[in-house]
Amino acid sequence: MTVSPEAARAAAVRWAEAVYAYVVRHGTFDVPGLNRPASDADEDDLFEPGQGELHDLSMAWLDLADGVPDAALLARTRQGADLTTILDALAAAVLARDAGRAEVALAFERLLAVQLETVRRREATSAAGLSLDAVARGLDDAMRSRAWPQRVRTLFETLRAQVSGGRLAEDPGLERLVQRIHALRAKTVAQGCTEQEALAAAEKVAELLDRHGLSLNELEFKSQPCEGIGIQTNRRRAAPIDACIPGVAAFFDCRVWQERAEDAPLRYIFFGLRGDVAAAQYLYEMVERAFETETDAFRASDVYFAMAGERRSATNSFQTGLAQGIAGKLQSMRAARDAVIRSASGRDLVPVKAAMVDEEMEKLGLSLTRRVLSRAKSVLTDAFQAGQVAGERFELSPAITRAA
Repeated sequence: MTVSPEAARAAAVRWAEAVYAYVVRHGTFDVPGLNRPASDADEDDLFEPGQGELHDLSMAWLDLADGVPDAALLARTRQGADLTTILDALAAAVLARDAGRAEVALAFERLLAVQLETVRRREATSAAGLSLDAVARGLDDAMRSRAWPQRVRTLFETLRAQVSGGRLAEDPGLERLVQRIHALRAKTVAQGCTEQEALAAAEKVAELLDRHGLSLNELEFKSQPCEGIGIQTNRRRAAPIDACIPGVAAFFDCRVWQERAEDAPLRYIFFGLRGDVAAAQYLYEMVERAFETETDAFRASDVYFAMAGERRSATNSFQTGLAQGIAGKLQSMRAARDAVIRSASGRDLVPVKAAMVDEEMEKLGLSLTRRVLSRAKSVLTDAFQAGQVAGERFELSPAITRAA
Protein backbone atom coordinates (compact mmCIF):
# COMPACT_ATOMS: atom_id res chain seq x y z
CA MET A 1 0.00 0.00 0.00
CA THR A 2 1.36 3.43 -0.97
CA VAL A 3 0.89 6.31 1.49
CA SER A 4 0.75 9.82 0.06
CA PRO A 5 3.11 12.50 1.47
CA GLU A 6 0.08 14.43 2.72
CA ALA A 7 -1.22 11.43 4.65
CA ALA A 8 2.23 10.75 6.11
CA ARG A 9 2.51 14.35 7.26
CA ALA A 10 -0.94 14.23 8.86
CA ALA A 11 0.00 11.05 10.71
CA ALA A 12 3.22 12.65 12.00
CA VAL A 13 1.29 15.65 13.24
CA ARG A 14 -1.22 13.44 15.06
CA TRP A 15 1.61 11.45 16.62
CA ALA A 16 3.32 14.62 17.90
CA GLU A 17 0.01 15.73 19.43
CA ALA A 18 -0.19 12.43 21.26
CA VAL A 19 3.41 12.69 22.53
CA TYR A 20 2.94 16.11 24.00
CA ALA A 21 -0.52 15.43 25.42
CA TYR A 22 0.61 12.34 27.30
CA VAL A 23 3.89 13.72 28.57
CA VAL A 24 2.12 16.73 30.04
CA ARG A 25 -0.89 14.83 31.30
CA HIS A 26 0.87 11.83 32.83
CA GLY A 27 4.38 13.13 33.54
CA THR A 28 5.88 9.73 32.79
CA PHE A 29 7.44 7.65 30.06
CA ASP A 30 4.95 4.83 30.68
CA VAL A 31 2.75 5.85 27.74
CA PRO A 32 0.08 3.47 26.38
CA GLY A 33 0.65 2.45 22.79
CA LEU A 34 4.25 3.71 22.76
CA ASN A 35 6.29 1.86 25.36
CA ARG A 36 3.71 -0.48 26.90
CA PRO A 37 0.69 -2.33 25.46
CA ALA A 38 -2.11 -0.16 24.24
CA SER A 39 -4.85 -2.40 25.63
CA ASP A 40 -6.02 0.25 28.09
CA ALA A 41 -5.40 3.25 25.86
CA ASP A 42 -8.26 5.38 24.62
CA GLU A 43 -7.56 6.02 20.95
CA ASP A 44 -9.83 9.05 20.77
CA ASP A 45 -8.13 10.55 23.84
CA LEU A 46 -4.70 9.78 22.38
CA PHE A 47 -5.21 12.18 19.49
CA GLU A 48 -7.19 14.83 21.31
CA PRO A 49 -6.28 18.19 19.72
CA GLY A 50 -5.65 21.55 21.35
CA GLN A 51 -2.90 20.95 23.92
CA GLY A 52 -1.65 24.49 24.44
CA GLU A 53 1.17 26.73 23.28
CA LEU A 54 3.97 24.14 23.36
CA HIS A 55 1.84 21.84 21.23
CA ASP A 56 1.29 24.66 18.72
CA LEU A 57 4.98 25.53 18.70
CA SER A 58 6.04 21.93 18.18
CA MET A 59 3.64 21.66 15.25
CA ALA A 60 5.14 24.79 13.70
CA TRP A 61 8.70 23.47 14.07
CA LEU A 62 7.66 20.06 12.73
CA ASP A 63 6.05 21.67 9.70
CA LEU A 64 9.22 23.71 9.17
CA ALA A 65 11.29 20.49 8.85
CA ASP A 66 14.89 21.63 8.20
CA GLY A 67 13.86 25.08 6.99
CA VAL A 68 14.83 28.41 8.54
CA PRO A 69 12.37 29.75 11.14
CA ASP A 70 10.93 33.19 10.51
CA ALA A 71 10.99 36.06 13.00
CA ALA A 72 7.45 35.38 14.23
CA LEU A 73 8.19 31.73 15.11
CA LEU A 74 11.44 32.68 16.84
CA ALA A 75 9.65 35.38 18.85
CA ARG A 76 6.91 32.96 19.99
CA THR A 77 9.49 30.36 20.92
CA ARG A 78 11.62 32.81 22.90
CA GLN A 79 8.65 34.29 24.72
CA GLY A 80 7.63 30.79 25.83
CA ALA A 81 11.02 29.99 27.37
CA ASP A 82 9.89 29.10 30.89
CA LEU A 83 10.79 26.15 33.10
CA THR A 84 7.61 24.14 32.56
CA THR A 85 7.74 24.46 28.79
CA ILE A 86 11.41 23.50 28.61
CA LEU A 87 10.95 20.41 30.80
CA ASP A 88 7.92 19.27 28.82
CA ALA A 89 9.79 19.71 25.53
CA LEU A 90 12.81 17.75 26.81
CA ALA A 91 10.58 14.84 27.80
CA ALA A 92 8.68 14.91 24.52
CA ALA A 93 11.91 15.00 22.47
CA VAL A 94 13.31 11.91 24.18
CA LEU A 95 9.99 10.07 23.95
CA ALA A 96 9.81 10.81 20.21
CA ARG A 97 13.40 9.64 19.70
CA ASP A 98 12.70 6.39 21.61
CA ALA A 99 9.63 5.74 19.45
CA GLY A 100 11.67 6.08 16.26
CA ARG A 101 10.13 9.41 15.21
CA ALA A 102 13.31 11.30 14.48
CA GLU A 103 11.57 14.17 12.66
CA VAL A 104 9.35 14.87 15.67
CA ALA A 105 12.31 14.65 18.07
CA LEU A 106 14.27 17.06 15.88
CA ALA A 107 11.42 19.57 15.94
CA PHE A 108 11.42 19.56 19.75
CA GLU A 109 15.23 19.76 19.86
CA ARG A 110 15.35 22.77 17.53
CA LEU A 111 12.66 24.44 19.63
CA LEU A 112 14.65 23.67 22.79
CA ALA A 113 17.88 25.04 21.34
CA VAL A 114 16.19 28.42 20.82
CA GLN A 115 14.63 28.42 24.29
CA LEU A 116 17.84 27.43 26.10
CA GLU A 117 19.80 30.03 24.15
CA THR A 118 17.18 32.58 25.23
CA VAL A 119 17.60 31.55 28.89
CA ARG A 120 21.39 31.82 28.55
CA ARG A 121 21.12 35.31 27.08
CA ARG A 122 18.69 36.46 29.76
CA GLU A 123 20.97 35.08 32.45
CA ALA A 124 24.02 36.83 30.95
CA THR A 125 22.20 40.16 30.81
CA SER A 126 20.42 39.85 34.19
CA ALA A 127 17.17 40.42 32.32
CA ALA A 128 15.19 37.59 33.90
CA GLY A 129 15.33 35.19 36.83
CA LEU A 130 15.47 31.79 35.08
CA SER A 131 18.98 30.42 34.56
CA LEU A 132 20.37 27.28 32.96
CA ASP A 133 21.34 26.08 36.44
CA ALA A 134 17.73 26.58 37.55
CA VAL A 135 16.56 24.53 34.58
CA ALA A 136 19.01 21.79 35.60
CA ARG A 137 17.65 21.79 39.15
CA GLY A 138 14.08 21.66 37.87
CA LEU A 139 15.03 18.75 35.65
CA ASP A 140 16.55 16.91 38.62
CA ASP A 141 13.27 17.30 40.51
CA ALA A 142 11.23 16.12 37.52
CA MET A 143 13.45 13.08 36.95
CA ARG A 144 13.08 12.01 40.60
CA SER A 145 9.34 12.58 40.83
CA ARG A 146 8.40 11.26 37.38
CA ALA A 147 11.04 8.52 36.99
CA TRP A 148 12.36 10.00 33.76
CA PRO A 149 15.33 8.15 32.22
CA GLN A 150 18.87 9.53 32.12
CA ARG A 151 18.45 10.19 28.40
CA VAL A 152 16.49 13.35 29.26
CA ARG A 153 19.43 14.67 31.30
CA THR A 154 21.82 13.73 28.48
CA LEU A 155 19.75 15.67 25.94
CA PHE A 156 19.65 18.73 28.20
CA GLU A 157 23.40 18.69 28.79
CA THR A 158 24.05 18.27 25.06
CA LEU A 159 21.85 21.23 24.14
CA ARG A 160 23.24 23.28 27.03
CA ALA A 161 26.78 22.76 25.74
CA GLN A 162 25.71 23.85 22.27
CA VAL A 163 24.23 27.17 23.43
CA SER A 164 26.86 28.00 26.07
CA GLY A 165 29.53 29.40 23.78
CA GLY A 166 32.21 31.66 25.18
CA ARG A 167 31.58 35.38 25.59
CA LEU A 168 33.20 37.78 23.16
CA ALA A 169 36.40 39.35 24.36
CA GLU A 170 35.84 42.68 26.05
CA ASP A 171 36.83 45.90 24.39
CA PRO A 172 39.64 47.21 26.65
CA GLY A 173 38.40 50.77 26.19
CA LEU A 174 34.88 49.80 27.23
CA GLU A 175 36.22 47.90 30.22
CA ARG A 176 38.18 50.99 31.37
CA LEU A 177 35.09 53.15 30.87
CA VAL A 178 32.87 50.86 32.96
CA GLN A 179 35.49 50.68 35.69
CA ARG A 180 35.68 54.47 35.74
CA ILE A 181 31.92 54.75 36.15
CA HIS A 182 32.04 52.24 39.00
CA ALA A 183 34.82 54.29 40.61
CA LEU A 184 32.68 57.45 40.38
CA ARG A 185 29.81 55.57 42.04
CA ALA A 186 32.06 54.44 44.87
CA LYS A 187 33.21 58.00 45.49
CA THR A 188 29.92 59.86 45.24
CA VAL A 189 26.83 57.68 45.70
CA ALA A 190 27.42 56.96 49.37
CA GLN A 191 27.50 60.69 50.07
CA GLY A 192 24.57 63.05 50.09
CA CYS A 193 24.29 65.27 47.02
CA THR A 194 22.10 68.01 45.67
CA GLU A 195 20.06 67.82 42.51
CA GLN A 196 22.61 70.08 40.82
CA GLU A 197 25.47 67.73 41.74
CA ALA A 198 23.53 64.71 40.46
CA LEU A 199 22.91 66.31 37.08
CA ALA A 200 26.51 67.51 36.84
CA ALA A 201 27.59 63.89 37.41
CA ALA A 202 25.20 62.79 34.65
CA GLU A 203 26.83 65.20 32.22
CA LYS A 204 30.28 63.96 33.12
CA VAL A 205 29.38 60.31 32.55
CA ALA A 206 27.49 61.12 29.33
CA GLU A 207 30.59 62.82 28.00
CA LEU A 208 32.68 59.72 28.72
CA LEU A 209 30.15 57.47 26.98
CA ASP A 210 29.79 59.65 23.91
CA ARG A 211 33.53 60.07 23.52
CA HIS A 212 33.98 56.30 23.68
CA GLY A 213 31.18 55.65 21.18
CA LEU A 214 32.48 58.19 18.68
CA SER A 215 35.99 56.73 18.89
CA LEU A 216 34.77 53.38 17.52
CA ASN A 217 34.18 52.47 13.92
CA GLU A 218 30.76 51.07 12.97
CA LEU A 219 31.78 47.41 13.34
CA GLU A 220 33.42 47.98 16.72
CA PHE A 221 30.44 49.97 17.94
CA LYS A 222 27.94 47.28 16.94
CA SER A 223 29.96 44.54 18.63
CA GLN A 224 29.36 46.00 22.09
CA PRO A 225 27.42 43.71 24.44
CA CYS A 226 24.04 44.49 26.00
CA GLU A 227 23.40 43.93 29.70
CA GLY A 228 20.71 44.41 32.28
CA ILE A 229 21.13 45.88 35.76
CA GLY A 230 18.51 45.51 38.48
CA ILE A 231 17.67 48.40 40.82
CA GLN A 232 16.08 47.29 44.10
CA THR A 233 13.97 50.10 45.56
CA ASN A 234 13.04 48.56 48.96
CA ARG A 235 9.56 50.05 48.35
CA ARG A 236 6.33 48.20 47.70
CA ARG A 237 4.47 51.31 46.53
CA ALA A 238 5.16 53.90 43.85
CA ALA A 239 6.83 57.15 44.92
CA PRO A 240 7.48 60.49 43.19
CA ILE A 241 11.06 59.49 42.32
CA ASP A 242 9.65 56.81 39.99
CA ALA A 243 8.71 59.59 37.58
CA CYS A 244 12.43 60.20 37.02
CA ILE A 245 13.20 56.62 35.95
CA PRO A 246 12.09 56.91 32.29
CA GLY A 247 14.18 60.08 31.96
CA VAL A 248 17.23 58.39 33.48
CA ALA A 249 16.87 55.46 31.06
CA ALA A 250 16.34 57.71 28.03
CA PHE A 251 19.31 59.91 28.94
CA PHE A 252 21.58 56.89 28.54
CA ASP A 253 19.72 55.17 25.65
CA CYS A 254 18.41 52.32 27.84
CA ARG A 255 15.14 50.47 28.08
CA VAL A 256 13.63 50.16 31.53
CA TRP A 257 10.85 48.09 32.99
CA GLN A 258 9.39 47.37 36.40
CA GLU A 259 9.33 43.98 38.08
CA ARG A 260 6.73 43.52 40.79
CA ALA A 261 6.57 40.18 42.57
CA GLU A 262 3.92 39.45 45.19
CA ASP A 263 4.95 40.72 48.64
CA ALA A 264 8.30 41.91 47.24
CA PRO A 265 9.71 45.43 46.80
CA LEU A 266 9.53 47.18 43.45
CA ARG A 267 12.48 46.47 41.19
CA TYR A 268 13.53 48.22 37.99
CA ILE A 269 15.67 46.75 35.20
CA PHE A 270 17.80 49.06 33.03
CA PHE A 271 18.74 47.30 29.78
CA GLY A 272 21.11 48.51 27.08
CA LEU A 273 24.77 48.65 26.09
CA ARG A 274 27.08 47.75 28.93
CA GLY A 275 28.45 51.22 29.53
CA ASP A 276 25.02 52.81 29.26
CA VAL A 277 23.40 50.60 31.91
CA ALA A 278 26.31 51.21 34.29
CA ALA A 279 25.80 54.94 33.78
CA ALA A 280 22.02 54.66 34.24
CA GLN A 281 22.51 52.84 37.55
CA TYR A 282 24.94 55.54 38.68
CA LEU A 283 22.58 58.37 37.72
CA TYR A 284 19.59 56.72 39.39
CA GLU A 285 21.51 56.37 42.63
CA MET A 286 22.66 59.98 42.40
CA VAL A 287 19.06 61.13 41.86
CA GLU A 288 17.99 58.99 44.82
CA ARG A 289 20.55 60.75 47.02
CA ALA A 290 19.47 64.11 45.63
CA PHE A 291 15.89 63.36 46.68
CA GLU A 292 17.09 62.69 50.21
CA THR A 293 19.26 65.82 50.35
CA GLU A 294 16.71 68.18 48.80
CA THR A 295 13.85 66.77 50.91
CA ASP A 296 15.86 67.29 54.10
CA ALA A 297 16.51 70.89 53.02
CA PHE A 298 12.82 71.43 52.28
CA ARG A 299 11.83 70.10 55.70
CA ALA A 300 14.08 72.73 57.26
CA SER A 301 12.46 75.54 55.23
CA ASP A 302 9.89 78.13 56.26
CA VAL A 303 7.44 76.78 53.66
CA TYR A 304 7.42 73.38 55.35
CA PHE A 305 7.02 74.77 58.88
CA ALA A 306 4.08 76.88 57.72
CA MET A 307 2.22 73.73 56.70
CA ALA A 308 1.43 72.33 60.13
CA GLY A 309 -1.02 69.44 59.85
CA GLU A 310 -0.24 68.94 56.15
CA ARG A 311 3.45 68.13 56.29
CA ARG A 312 3.14 64.62 54.87
CA SER A 313 1.29 66.01 51.87
CA ALA A 314 3.80 68.83 51.70
CA THR A 315 6.71 66.39 51.44
CA ASN A 316 4.95 64.38 48.73
CA SER A 317 4.08 67.55 46.82
CA PHE A 318 7.66 68.80 47.05
CA GLN A 319 9.02 65.48 45.75
CA THR A 320 6.47 65.45 42.93
CA GLY A 321 7.68 68.88 41.85
CA LEU A 322 11.31 67.82 42.25
CA ALA A 323 10.75 64.77 40.04
CA GLN A 324 9.10 66.90 37.37
CA GLY A 325 11.98 69.36 37.47
CA ILE A 326 14.66 66.67 37.20
CA ALA A 327 12.84 64.82 34.41
CA GLY A 328 12.44 68.03 32.43
CA LYS A 329 16.08 68.97 32.92
CA LEU A 330 17.27 65.53 31.80
CA GLN A 331 15.17 65.83 28.65
CA SER A 332 16.68 69.23 27.88
CA MET A 333 20.18 67.96 28.56
CA ARG A 334 19.60 64.97 26.27
CA ALA A 335 18.46 67.21 23.40
CA ALA A 336 21.43 69.56 23.84
CA ARG A 337 23.82 66.62 24.02
CA ASP A 338 22.49 65.11 20.78
CA ALA A 339 22.78 68.45 18.99
CA VAL A 340 26.42 68.86 20.05
CA ILE A 341 27.32 65.32 18.93
CA ARG A 342 25.70 65.73 15.51
CA SER A 343 27.26 69.12 14.86
CA ALA A 344 30.72 68.05 16.05
CA SER A 345 30.92 64.62 14.43
CA GLY A 346 28.15 64.27 11.89
CA ARG A 347 27.15 60.99 13.57
CA ASP A 348 23.94 60.15 15.39
CA LEU A 349 24.48 57.30 17.82
CA VAL A 350 20.91 57.23 19.16
CA PRO A 351 19.15 55.31 16.35
CA VAL A 352 22.07 52.88 16.05
CA LYS A 353 21.92 52.13 19.78
CA ALA A 354 18.14 51.77 19.66
CA ALA A 355 18.37 49.22 16.85
CA MET A 356 21.04 47.24 18.74
CA VAL A 357 18.97 47.15 21.93
CA ASP A 358 15.80 46.21 20.02
CA GLU A 359 17.63 43.33 18.35
CA GLU A 360 18.93 42.02 21.68
CA MET A 361 15.49 42.38 23.29
CA GLU A 362 14.07 40.28 20.46
CA LYS A 363 16.69 37.59 21.07
CA LEU A 364 15.71 37.55 24.73
CA GLY A 365 12.05 37.05 23.89
CA LEU A 366 11.15 40.19 25.85
CA SER A 367 8.27 42.39 24.79
CA LEU A 368 7.51 45.57 26.70
CA THR A 369 4.15 47.29 26.89
CA ARG A 370 3.86 50.94 27.77
CA ARG A 371 1.63 51.74 30.74
CA VAL A 372 0.17 55.21 31.11
CA LEU A 373 0.11 56.36 34.71
CA SER A 374 -2.59 58.63 36.04
CA ARG A 375 -1.42 62.21 36.43
CA ALA A 376 -4.46 63.35 38.39
CA LYS A 377 -2.76 64.03 41.71
CA SER A 378 -3.59 66.85 44.08
CA VAL A 379 -0.57 68.70 45.42
CA LEU A 380 0.07 71.59 47.74
CA THR A 381 1.02 74.40 45.39
CA ASP A 382 3.73 76.05 47.48
CA ALA A 383 5.48 72.75 48.23
CA PHE A 384 5.17 71.59 44.62
CA GLN A 385 6.65 74.83 43.31
CA ALA A 386 9.49 74.59 45.83
CA GLY A 387 10.26 71.15 44.42
CA GLN A 388 10.19 72.45 40.85
CA VAL A 389 12.61 75.22 41.78
CA ALA A 390 14.97 72.66 43.32
CA GLY A 391 14.65 70.48 40.23
CA GLU A 392 15.38 73.34 37.85
CA ARG A 393 18.18 74.87 39.90
CA PHE A 394 20.88 73.32 37.75
CA GLU A 395 22.03 75.51 34.87
CA LEU A 396 23.03 73.48 31.84
CA SER A 397 26.67 74.04 30.88
CA PRO A 398 28.47 72.66 27.81
CA ALA A 399 30.29 69.93 29.77
CA ILE A 400 29.77 67.58 26.88
CA THR A 401 32.51 69.44 25.00
CA ARG A 402 34.99 69.53 27.87
CA ALA A 403 37.58 66.93 28.73
CA ALA A 404 36.57 64.43 31.38
